[in-house]
Amino acid sequence: MSSGGEVVLRAVETPLFWLGALTAAWLSVCSVYRLLAGIKVWVLGNGRLVSPAKLGKWAVVTGATDGIGKAYAEELARRGFAIVLISRSQEKLDEVSKAIESKCGVKTKTIAADFSATDIYAKIADGLEGLEIGVLVNNVGISYSYPEFFLNVPDLDNFIDTMVNVNITSVCQMTRLVLPQMAERRKGAILNISSASGMYPVPLLTVYSASKAFVDFFSRGLQAEYKSKGIIIQSVLPFFVATKLSKIRRATLDKPSPERYVAAELNTVGLQTQTNGYLPHAIMGWVSTTLLPANILSRHVMGMGLSQRARYLKKQKQG
Repeated sequence: MSSGGEVVLRAVETPLFWLGALTAAWLSVCSVYRLLAGIKVWVLGNGRLVSPAKLGKWAVVTGATDGIGKAYAEELARRGFAIVLISRSQEKLDEVSKAIESKCGVKTKTIAADFSATDIYAKIADGLEGLEIGVLVNNVGISYSYPEFFLNVPDLDNFIDTMVNVNITSVCQMTRLVLPQMAERRKGAILNISSASGMYPVPLLTVYSASKAFVDFFSRGLQAEYKSKGIIIQSVLPFFVATKLSKIRRATLDKPSPERYVAAELNTVGLQTQTNGYLPHAIMGWVSTTLLPANILSRHVMGMGLSQRARYLKKQKQG
């Protein structure tokens, strides 16, 4: 090596050493911080933050007669909240209401409402009048019957209206009804149930995926607006849970029962503005959005959708 090269090498040796040392130190600090944050969320949890004493007497749950919504109603009742159940079927509402009152010994109230309509919110407002609402769970939602290309979705015009009304309008309108009293009392929590499908585009479930992305952005924007007023607004993005909506019958580690999922998710309230709610789902979310390139993820999701679509259409053809 020439003497000139040696001089240059010696000149940059010390700065490069300190640059490398600082980079290693920074990465170590970040790793330790993330580890401690993970322990706080997934091991220690939020204590008993989600309780009537800290948030308010009543919890309101939409889509409360099945799946995740029903599990939220039951878990919140176990924590001492009186429960307002809102869903379409009065018969199912009465059944869940009686079960909760019998099992948990709390008051319940039911409101029958079809969220595919837009003229229901005056009735809901009347039903909520005078209640000290500590928690609102915006859970009601619908998806596709099967993965399909946008222009091939049956009755597309009505499908769009219904999807938007149930998945988007309900979240905005229910928040409009409940948030003012929370802001006045400077406490309360709104949990908006989005979906992992809102974390990235899901071809063949495009309208559903986009509607859940709206819920995520709406939640995070509102949290920035109202955090200083003592309100918790959380975006909840589960992967598959064993529910009627997902058509998964048997719970597994990565596809938990609604009860297991909700018990884990409620421990993240106040700790994460945007959460997958359940440790295996958080790992899946990290892998899918951080490790995988977007184009590879999109091709993979598209392939899964095409496979599911083909199986569905084959069954329909065979009767």
